[in-house]
Amino acid sequence: MKKSTLHIKAGDHSIYIGNDVFTELKQFLNANYKSGNYFILVDENTRKYCLPDLLAHVKVLDGAEVIELHSGEEDKNIASCMQVWKALGQNGADRKTLMINLGGGVISDLGGFAASVFKRGIDFINVPTTLLAQVDASVGGKTGIDFGNLKNEIGLFNDPKAVFIYPCYLNSLSERQLLSGFAEIIKHSLICDRVYWEKLKLADVTDASTLSGLIAHSVEIKNNIVTQDPKEQGLRKTLNFGHTVGHAIESYFLERANTLLHGEAVAIGMICESYLSYKKVKLNHAELDEITEFIFSMFKTVALEQFDEHRLIELMRHDKKNLKGEINFTLISKIGLAETDKTCTIDLIKESFRYYREQVNIRKV
Repeated sequence: MKKSTLHIKAGDHSIYIGNDVFTELKQFLNANYKSGNYFILVDENTRKYCLPDLLAHVKVLDGAEVIELHSGEEDKNIASCMQVWKALGQNGADRKTLMINLGGGVISDLGGFAASVFKRGIDFINVPTTLLAQVDASVGGKTGIDFGNLKNEIGLFNDPKAVFIYPCYLNSLSERQLLSGFAEIIKHSLICDRVYWEKLKLADVTDASTLSGLIAHSVEIKNNIVTQDPKEQGLRKTLNFGHTVGHAIESYFLERANTLLHGEAVAIGMICESYLSYKKVKLNHAELDEITEFIFSMFKTVALEQFDEHRLIELMRHDKKNLKGEINFTLISKIGLAETDKTCTIDLIKESFRYYREQVNIRKV
Protein backbone atom coordinates (compact mmCIF):
# COMPACT_ATOMS: atom_id res chain seq x y z
CA MET A 1 0.00 0.00 0.00
CA LYS A 2 1.43 3.41 -0.96
CA LYS A 3 2.67 5.46 1.97
CA SER A 4 1.37 8.99 1.83
CA THR A 5 -0.24 11.42 4.23
CA LEU A 6 -2.89 14.02 3.52
CA HIS A 7 -2.57 17.17 5.64
CA ILE A 8 -5.73 19.20 6.25
CA LYS A 9 -5.51 22.49 8.12
CA ALA A 10 -8.34 22.84 10.65
CA GLY A 11 -8.20 26.23 12.34
CA ASP A 12 -5.11 26.28 14.53
CA HIS A 13 -4.48 22.53 14.38
CA SER A 14 -3.91 19.88 11.71
CA ILE A 15 -5.62 16.69 10.63
CA TYR A 16 -3.35 14.02 9.13
CA ILE A 17 -4.78 11.12 7.12
CA GLY A 18 -2.86 8.21 5.66
CA ASN A 19 -1.06 4.93 6.04
CA ASP A 20 2.17 6.69 7.06
CA VAL A 21 0.47 8.94 9.60
CA PHE A 22 2.55 7.67 12.51
CA THR A 23 5.60 9.38 11.01
CA GLU A 24 3.71 12.65 11.37
CA LEU A 25 2.75 11.72 14.93
CA LYS A 26 6.39 11.08 15.90
CA GLN A 27 7.45 14.43 14.46
CA PHE A 28 4.57 16.17 16.23
CA LEU A 29 5.47 14.68 19.61
CA ASN A 30 9.19 15.44 19.22
CA ALA A 31 8.45 19.04 18.28
CA ASN A 32 5.86 19.79 20.95
CA TYR A 33 5.98 17.32 23.87
CA LYS A 34 9.57 16.36 24.60
CA SER A 35 8.81 16.04 28.32
CA GLY A 36 7.26 12.65 27.56
CA ASN A 37 4.36 13.03 30.01
CA TYR A 38 1.89 10.99 27.93
CA PHE A 39 -1.40 9.31 28.81
CA ILE A 40 -3.26 7.10 26.32
CA LEU A 41 -7.02 6.64 26.72
CA VAL A 42 -8.35 3.36 25.30
CA ASP A 43 -11.22 0.92 25.67
CA GLU A 44 -10.80 -2.86 25.85
CA ASN A 45 -11.05 -3.17 22.07
CA THR A 46 -8.56 -0.48 21.11
CA ARG A 47 -6.17 -1.70 23.80
CA LYS A 48 -6.18 -5.12 22.12
CA TYR A 49 -6.37 -4.23 18.43
CA CYS A 50 -4.93 -0.71 18.06
CA LEU A 51 -2.57 0.13 20.92
CA PRO A 52 0.11 -2.46 19.97
CA ASP A 53 0.31 -1.00 16.47
CA LEU A 54 0.59 2.54 17.83
CA LEU A 55 3.37 1.60 20.26
CA ALA A 56 5.24 -0.36 17.58
CA HIS A 57 5.29 2.66 15.28
CA VAL A 58 5.81 5.39 17.90
CA LYS A 59 8.49 4.15 20.31
CA VAL A 60 8.46 7.34 22.37
CA LEU A 61 5.06 6.26 23.73
CA ASP A 62 6.42 3.04 25.28
CA GLY A 63 6.39 4.60 28.74
CA ALA A 64 2.98 6.22 28.43
CA GLU A 65 0.39 5.59 31.13
CA VAL A 66 -2.63 3.74 29.68
CA ILE A 67 -6.15 4.42 30.98
CA GLU A 68 -8.77 1.87 29.94
CA LEU A 69 -12.54 2.46 29.88
CA HIS A 70 -15.39 0.13 28.95
CA SER A 71 -16.47 0.48 25.33
CA GLY A 72 -19.96 1.57 24.35
CA GLU A 73 -22.26 4.56 24.53
CA GLU A 74 -23.72 3.38 27.85
CA ASP A 75 -20.41 4.25 29.56
CA LYS A 76 -20.07 7.72 28.04
CA ASN A 77 -20.93 9.35 31.36
CA ILE A 78 -19.63 11.29 34.34
CA ALA A 79 -18.57 8.09 36.15
CA SER A 80 -16.16 7.27 33.32
CA CYS A 81 -14.84 10.84 33.43
CA MET A 82 -14.20 10.44 37.14
CA GLN A 83 -12.27 7.27 36.39
CA VAL A 84 -10.09 9.20 33.93
CA TRP A 85 -9.52 12.12 36.30
CA LYS A 86 -8.61 9.75 39.13
CA ALA A 87 -6.06 7.94 36.95
CA LEU A 88 -4.59 11.24 35.76
CA GLY A 89 -4.26 12.52 39.32
CA GLN A 90 -2.82 9.33 40.76
CA ASN A 91 -0.22 9.02 38.03
CA GLY A 92 1.20 12.52 38.15
CA ALA A 93 -0.54 14.28 35.28
CA ASP A 94 0.14 18.01 35.20
CA ARG A 95 -0.47 20.99 32.93
CA LYS A 96 2.26 19.70 30.56
CA THR A 97 0.56 16.32 30.12
CA LEU A 98 -0.68 15.21 26.70
CA MET A 99 -3.70 12.90 26.52
CA ILE A 100 -3.92 10.68 23.44
CA ASN A 101 -7.49 9.52 22.72
CA LEU A 102 -7.15 6.20 20.90
CA GLY A 103 -10.62 4.97 20.04
CA GLY A 104 -14.00 5.63 18.50
CA GLY A 105 -16.53 8.37 19.06
CA VAL A 106 -17.00 7.68 22.77
CA ILE A 107 -13.26 7.85 23.50
CA SER A 108 -12.86 10.97 21.31
CA ASP A 109 -15.79 12.82 22.90
CA LEU A 110 -15.25 11.73 26.50
CA GLY A 111 -11.47 11.94 26.38
CA GLY A 112 -11.56 15.41 24.92
CA PHE A 113 -14.01 16.56 27.59
CA ALA A 114 -12.08 14.97 30.47
CA ALA A 115 -8.82 16.56 29.26
CA SER A 116 -10.45 19.95 28.69
CA VAL A 117 -11.51 20.36 32.32
CA PHE A 118 -8.74 18.52 34.20
CA LYS A 119 -6.60 21.18 35.93
CA ARG A 120 -8.58 23.68 33.82
CA GLY A 121 -7.38 21.98 30.67
CA ILE A 122 -4.57 19.76 29.43
CA ASP A 123 -3.66 19.16 25.80
CA PHE A 124 -5.12 16.22 23.92
CA ILE A 125 -4.91 14.69 20.47
CA ASN A 126 -7.26 12.25 18.75
CA VAL A 127 -6.23 9.02 17.02
CA PRO A 128 -9.67 7.81 15.87
CA THR A 129 -10.00 4.09 15.25
CA THR A 130 -13.56 3.70 13.89
CA LEU A 131 -15.01 5.01 10.65
CA LEU A 132 -17.53 7.04 12.65
CA ALA A 133 -14.80 8.75 14.66
CA GLN A 134 -12.57 9.27 11.64
CA VAL A 135 -15.21 11.14 9.61
CA ASP A 136 -17.16 12.77 12.42
CA ALA A 137 -16.31 12.63 16.13
CA SER A 138 -12.63 13.51 15.80
CA VAL A 139 -13.27 16.63 13.71
CA GLY A 140 -14.88 19.86 14.88
CA GLY A 141 -13.92 20.33 18.52
CA LYS A 142 -17.11 19.00 20.12
CA THR A 143 -16.38 17.16 23.35
CA GLY A 144 -18.83 15.82 25.88
CA ILE A 145 -20.68 13.07 27.68
CA ASP A 146 -24.24 11.80 27.92
CA PHE A 147 -26.31 12.67 30.98
CA GLY A 148 -29.52 10.92 32.01
CA ASN A 149 -29.42 9.00 28.70
CA LEU A 150 -29.53 12.30 26.79
CA LYS A 151 -26.90 12.44 24.08
CA ASN A 152 -24.00 14.86 24.62
CA GLU A 153 -25.95 16.83 27.22
CA ILE A 154 -22.76 17.96 29.02
CA GLY A 155 -19.77 19.22 27.06
CA LEU A 156 -17.86 22.05 25.48
CA PHE A 157 -16.10 23.13 22.32
CA ASN A 158 -12.36 22.52 22.46
CA ASP A 159 -10.13 21.48 19.57
CA PRO A 160 -7.52 18.77 19.90
CA LYS A 161 -3.94 19.83 19.23
CA ALA A 162 -3.95 17.48 16.24
CA VAL A 163 -5.82 14.52 14.72
CA PHE A 164 -4.08 11.48 13.24
CA ILE A 165 -6.27 9.21 11.09
CA TYR A 166 -4.85 5.78 10.25
CA PRO A 167 -7.27 4.05 7.84
CA CYS A 168 -5.73 0.62 8.49
CA TYR A 169 -7.38 0.61 11.92
CA LEU A 170 -10.67 -0.02 10.11
CA ASN A 171 -9.51 -3.58 9.36
CA SER A 172 -10.37 -4.50 12.96
CA LEU A 173 -14.01 -3.39 12.63
CA SER A 174 -17.12 -5.44 11.93
CA GLU A 175 -19.31 -4.59 8.93
CA ARG A 176 -21.89 -3.24 11.38
CA GLN A 177 -19.38 -0.76 12.81
CA LEU A 178 -18.29 0.29 9.32
CA LEU A 179 -21.89 0.92 8.31
CA SER A 180 -22.43 3.02 11.43
CA GLY A 181 -19.68 5.36 10.24
CA PHE A 182 -20.96 5.24 6.67
CA ALA A 183 -24.21 6.85 7.85
CA GLU A 184 -22.31 10.06 8.61
CA ILE A 185 -20.69 9.91 5.17
CA ILE A 186 -24.15 9.61 3.60
CA LYS A 187 -25.22 12.66 5.62
CA HIS A 188 -22.30 14.70 4.26
CA SER A 189 -23.41 14.00 0.70
CA LEU A 190 -27.08 14.77 1.37
CA ILE A 191 -26.42 18.17 2.94
CA CYS A 192 -23.96 19.58 0.42
CA ASP A 193 -22.65 17.32 -2.37
CA ARG A 194 -24.92 15.66 -4.94
CA VAL A 195 -21.91 14.31 -6.90
CA TYR A 196 -20.63 12.64 -3.72
CA TRP A 197 -24.09 11.10 -3.21
CA GLU A 198 -23.94 9.48 -6.64
CA LYS A 199 -20.47 8.13 -5.83
CA LEU A 200 -21.63 6.67 -2.51
CA LYS A 201 -24.42 4.71 -4.16
CA LEU A 202 -21.72 2.71 -5.97
CA ALA A 203 -19.24 2.49 -3.09
CA ASP A 204 -18.06 -0.75 -1.49
CA VAL A 205 -18.03 -0.05 2.24
CA THR A 206 -15.89 -3.13 2.90
CA ASP A 207 -13.09 -2.05 0.53
CA ALA A 208 -10.16 -0.36 2.33
CA SER A 209 -8.97 1.74 -0.61
CA THR A 210 -12.51 3.01 -1.25
CA LEU A 211 -12.94 3.96 2.40
CA SER A 212 -9.65 5.88 2.49
CA GLY A 213 -10.89 8.19 -0.25
CA LEU A 214 -14.27 8.62 1.39
CA ILE A 215 -12.67 9.46 4.75
CA ALA A 216 -10.57 12.21 3.21
CA HIS A 217 -13.49 13.76 1.32
CA SER A 218 -15.84 13.63 4.30
CA VAL A 219 -13.24 15.16 6.61
CA GLU A 220 -12.73 17.96 4.10
CA ILE A 221 -16.51 18.56 3.93
CA LYS A 222 -16.93 18.69 7.69
CA ASN A 223 -13.76 20.71 8.24
CA ASN A 224 -14.82 23.28 5.64
CA ILE A 225 -18.17 23.72 7.41
CA VAL A 226 -16.70 23.84 10.92
CA THR A 227 -13.96 26.28 9.93
CA GLN A 228 -16.59 28.75 8.73
CA ASP A 229 -18.83 28.26 11.78
CA PRO A 230 -16.93 26.73 14.73
CA LYS A 231 -19.60 27.39 17.40
CA GLU A 232 -22.66 26.29 15.38
CA GLN A 233 -24.29 29.66 14.87
CA GLY A 234 -25.38 29.00 11.29
CA LEU A 235 -23.73 26.83 8.62
CA ARG A 236 -22.55 24.15 11.05
CA LYS A 237 -26.18 23.38 11.86
CA THR A 238 -26.39 21.65 8.47
CA LEU A 239 -24.39 18.78 10.04
CA ASN A 240 -27.40 18.06 12.26
CA PHE A 241 -29.42 16.51 9.43
CA GLY A 242 -30.80 13.17 10.63
CA HIS A 243 -29.70 13.82 14.19
CA THR A 244 -32.79 15.37 15.82
CA VAL A 245 -34.71 12.14 15.30
CA GLY A 246 -31.54 10.03 15.36
CA HIS A 247 -30.35 11.17 18.78
CA ALA A 248 -33.82 10.62 20.26
CA ILE A 249 -33.91 7.07 18.90
CA GLU A 250 -30.39 6.39 20.18
CA SER A 251 -31.33 7.69 23.64
CA TYR A 252 -34.56 5.67 23.61
CA PHE A 253 -32.64 2.44 22.99
CA LEU A 254 -30.06 3.36 25.64
CA GLU A 255 -32.85 3.67 28.20
CA ARG A 256 -33.86 0.11 27.44
CA ALA A 257 -30.31 -1.28 27.51
CA ASN A 258 -30.78 -2.29 23.88
CA THR A 259 -28.03 -0.34 22.23
CA LEU A 260 -28.44 0.90 18.69
CA LEU A 261 -25.22 2.20 17.16
CA HIS A 262 -25.07 5.93 16.49
CA GLY A 263 -25.02 5.54 12.72
CA GLU A 264 -27.92 3.08 12.80
CA ALA A 265 -30.02 5.63 14.69
CA VAL A 266 -28.93 8.44 12.34
CA ALA A 267 -29.90 6.30 9.33
CA ILE A 268 -33.45 6.10 10.70
CA GLY A 269 -33.28 9.81 11.45
CA MET A 270 -32.31 10.62 7.87
CA ILE A 271 -35.28 8.68 6.49
CA CYS A 272 -37.70 10.42 8.87
CA GLU A 273 -36.17 13.84 8.29
CA SER A 274 -36.16 13.30 4.52
CA TYR A 275 -39.89 12.76 4.84
CA LEU A 276 -40.14 15.99 6.87
CA SER A 277 -38.12 17.66 4.10
CA TYR A 278 -40.65 16.43 1.54
CA LYS A 279 -43.53 17.86 3.57
CA LYS A 280 -41.84 21.04 4.79
CA VAL A 281 -39.23 22.31 2.30
CA LYS A 282 -40.35 20.74 -0.98
CA LEU A 283 -37.89 17.87 -1.34
CA ASN A 284 -39.37 16.12 -4.36
CA HIS A 285 -40.91 12.68 -3.97
CA ALA A 286 -38.48 11.05 -6.38
CA GLU A 287 -35.53 12.10 -4.23
CA LEU A 288 -37.36 11.04 -1.07
CA ASP A 289 -37.79 7.59 -2.65
CA GLU A 290 -34.14 7.57 -3.75
CA ILE A 291 -32.88 8.36 -0.24
CA THR A 292 -35.24 5.89 1.41
CA GLU A 293 -34.34 3.04 -0.96
CA PHE A 294 -30.59 3.57 -0.60
CA ILE A 295 -30.56 3.78 3.19
CA PHE A 296 -32.77 0.70 3.53
CA SER A 297 -30.44 -1.14 1.13
CA MET A 298 -27.54 -0.47 3.51
CA PHE A 299 -29.12 -0.70 6.99
CA LYS A 300 -31.33 -3.26 8.69
CA THR A 301 -34.87 -2.22 9.52
CA VAL A 302 -35.68 -1.36 13.14
CA ALA A 303 -39.10 -1.79 14.74
CA LEU A 304 -40.52 1.57 15.84
CA GLU A 305 -43.90 0.72 17.33
CA GLN A 306 -46.56 3.38 17.78
CA PHE A 307 -46.24 3.41 21.59
CA ASP A 308 -42.66 4.71 21.17
CA GLU A 309 -43.84 8.02 19.75
CA HIS A 310 -44.56 9.93 22.96
CA ARG A 311 -41.21 9.08 24.53
CA LEU A 312 -39.33 9.91 21.32
CA ILE A 313 -41.02 13.31 21.19
CA GLU A 314 -40.18 13.88 24.86
CA LEU A 315 -36.52 13.09 24.18
CA MET A 316 -36.51 15.39 21.15
CA ARG A 317 -37.72 18.26 23.33
CA HIS A 318 -34.33 18.11 25.11
CA ASP A 319 -32.42 18.64 21.85
CA LYS A 320 -29.91 21.50 22.08
CA LYS A 321 -30.98 22.81 18.65
CA ASN A 322 -34.54 23.64 19.70
CA LEU A 323 -35.82 27.20 19.37
CA LYS A 324 -38.32 28.79 21.77
CA GLY A 325 -39.66 25.41 22.86
CA GLU A 326 -40.23 24.18 19.29
CA ILE A 327 -38.43 21.12 17.93
CA ASN A 328 -35.88 22.29 15.41
CA PHE A 329 -34.51 20.45 12.37
CA THR A 330 -32.02 20.72 9.56
CA LEU A 331 -33.84 19.58 6.42
CA ILE A 332 -32.90 19.22 2.75
CA SER A 333 -34.78 20.91 -0.10
CA LYS A 334 -32.92 18.68 -2.56
CA ILE A 335 -30.05 16.22 -2.38
CA GLY A 336 -26.99 18.36 -1.74
CA LEU A 337 -28.77 21.40 -0.29
CA ALA A 338 -29.61 21.77 3.41
CA GLU A 339 -31.84 24.31 5.15
CA THR A 340 -31.44 24.98 8.88
CA ASP A 341 -33.75 26.11 11.69
CA LYS A 342 -36.91 24.44 10.41
CA THR A 343 -39.49 23.68 13.08
CA CYS A 344 -42.10 20.94 12.66
CA THR A 345 -45.34 20.22 14.47
CA ILE A 346 -45.67 17.18 16.71
CA ASP A 347 -48.27 15.73 14.35
CA LEU A 348 -45.89 16.04 11.38
CA ILE A 349 -43.04 14.46 13.34
CA LYS A 350 -45.30 11.53 14.24
CA GLU A 351 -46.24 11.31 10.57
CA SER A 352 -42.57 10.86 9.74
CA PHE A 353 -42.39 7.95 12.22
CA ARG A 354 -45.37 6.38 10.49
CA TYR A 355 -43.63 6.84 7.14
CA TYR A 356 -40.62 4.90 8.45
CA ARG A 357 -42.83 2.12 9.86
CA GLU A 358 -44.74 1.86 6.59
CA GLN A 359 -41.47 1.52 4.68
CA VAL A 360 -40.35 -1.20 7.10
CA ASN A 361 -43.63 -3.09 6.60
CA ILE A 362 -43.32 -2.84 2.81
CA ARG A 363 -39.95 -4.56 3.04
CA LYS A 364 -41.33 -7.36 5.19
CA VAL A 365 -43.77 -8.46 2.49
